[in-house]
Amino acid sequence: MKYHRSERFFEAGLPFSEAVTVGGVLYLSGQLGNAPGQKVLVAGGIVAEAHQTMQNIAHVLSKHGLSFDNVFRAQVMLSDMAEWGAFNAVYVSYFKPQRLPSRSAWGCSGLALGARCEVECWATVSEVLTEL
Repeated sequence: MKYHRSERFFEAGLPFSEAVTVGGVLYLSGQLGNAPGQKVLVAGGIVAEAHQTMQNIAHVLSKHGLSFDNVFRAQVMLSDMAEWGAFNAVYVSYFKPQRLPSRSAWGCSGLALGARCEVECWATVSEVLTEL
């Protein structure tokens, strides 16, 4: 097991690791639509937050030589399920249509920083997953 806690997370005082590698899987902590290294969400509502969330995920993946092609599982939390469609429109744009990961999504009564969305991902580090 290896814990990955970047300087950015350390300086922001966040009480968790960005990701942890166990075996051949990189488990990413939930990402929000905050500006990198800051505890401030980007302006612009669910679409802007969703894009920033996915860009934050891409940043963590790239630090480990990975991309969205390696993601096989995602968990999505939304503060308002009425924004599910708008979130999905952004979310799917980061994946190839034949490589959509398995996913759960649920509504919650509150997210850190007052975020509208949070996404956790699991990615394979040992190989890129193949299509069925």
